[in-house]
Amino acid sequence: MKNNFDAVVVGAGVFGAWTALHLRRSGRRVALVDTYGAGNSRSSSGGESRILRMGYGTDEIYTRWAMRSRELWLELLGQIGKPELFQNTGVLWTPPPGHPRAVSMQAAFENCGVTFQRLTASELERSYPQLRFRDERIGLYESQAGVILARRAVQAVVAQAIREGVEYSENAALARDRSNTMVYACGPWLPKIFPEVLDGRIRVTRQEVFFFGTPAGDRRFAPPHMPAWTDITDEHGAYTIPDLENRGFKLAFDRHGDEFDPDTGDRVALGLDAARAFLAERFPALATAPLVESRVCQYENTSTGDFLIDRHPKLDNVWLVGGGSGHGFKHGPAVGEHACALIEGRAAVQPRFSLQTKARTHHRSVF
Repeated sequence: MKNNFDAVVVGAGVFGAWTALHLRRSGRRVALVDTYGAGNSRSSSGGESRILRMGYGTDEIYTRWAMRSRELWLELLGQIGKPELFQNTGVLWTPPPGHPRAVSMQAAFENCGVTFQRLTASELERSYPQLRFRDERIGLYESQAGVILARRAVQAVVAQAIREGVEYSENAALARDRSNTMVYACGPWLPKIFPEVLDGRIRVTRQEVFFFGTPAGDRRFAPPHMPAWTDITDEHGAYTIPDLENRGFKLAFDRHGDEFDPDTGDRVALGLDAARAFLAERFPALATAPLVESRVCQYENTSTGDFLIDRHPKLDNVWLVGGGSGHGFKHGPAVGEHACALIEGRAAVQPRFSLQTKARTHHRSVF
């Protein structure tokens, strides 16, 4: 890095990579820095897969950003000849009939033009006999939603940014004092870099993911027979991703674990018994399935689950982009687009994404 830059983006996860790409496309000289490397195993953007869904209950801003992000993901992956990094599995929600979140989600789908299908309890049982519930459920199926192959997708964004002229480095020292605009999109490292501003406002928690082997020749748990599934109206807060690329059936729980240090935390999953118990209840055919892989990643949670996309309160040339809160990956393209617009003065900070709205007491409302 021999030249000065118009902008330096620190963090080559999904938020940082897309921010760097958008800034470069606006004509700026841009550097992108990540000391561990794009899609590394410590990052929140690492790992095999992330769900891209439009369902957010009453939070239409996230529905619209997910729609915009899907458009930009598909455009980029088509441009680079890697469309397979988005798997159009569909996403299935299974709320109880009349659940307020399901009602508001269906209204948002209709308002925003999301393609979906509503399944009665009998249609749900007929279409997805792999699932078992203790009470009556209906289905809301997003046919254009699916799964992004996360680690490779982030690396693909970074590679395209480099092709378009972004200078990439894994030596953070090379980017210091070389730009009038600094963007910190460091995920779980943000509160470590800016403790006086973000301590308590972004809380990093340990999250475990499990992959279970499906029976040989049994395609019930792979597309097209099994979509991505989520049911955050359920007390378990579970979600699953079907068997993609023969990696196994993925299960995780969307609830906050213990506080976690992304640099030094051990990444041995400890919750296997709870995962097996859930499989036996919800997917009985997998009750004795072998564990083929597990992973520990982390969420970086804001007080509400809303993103943080705002200027540093004391440093006018520094922007903070983070707080993915476990649901941010899908939104990378729209987050980068918005961050670029803020830096260029073409947009104002969204109130719910502002630092001012990030309390030190946590009460998550966005899922």
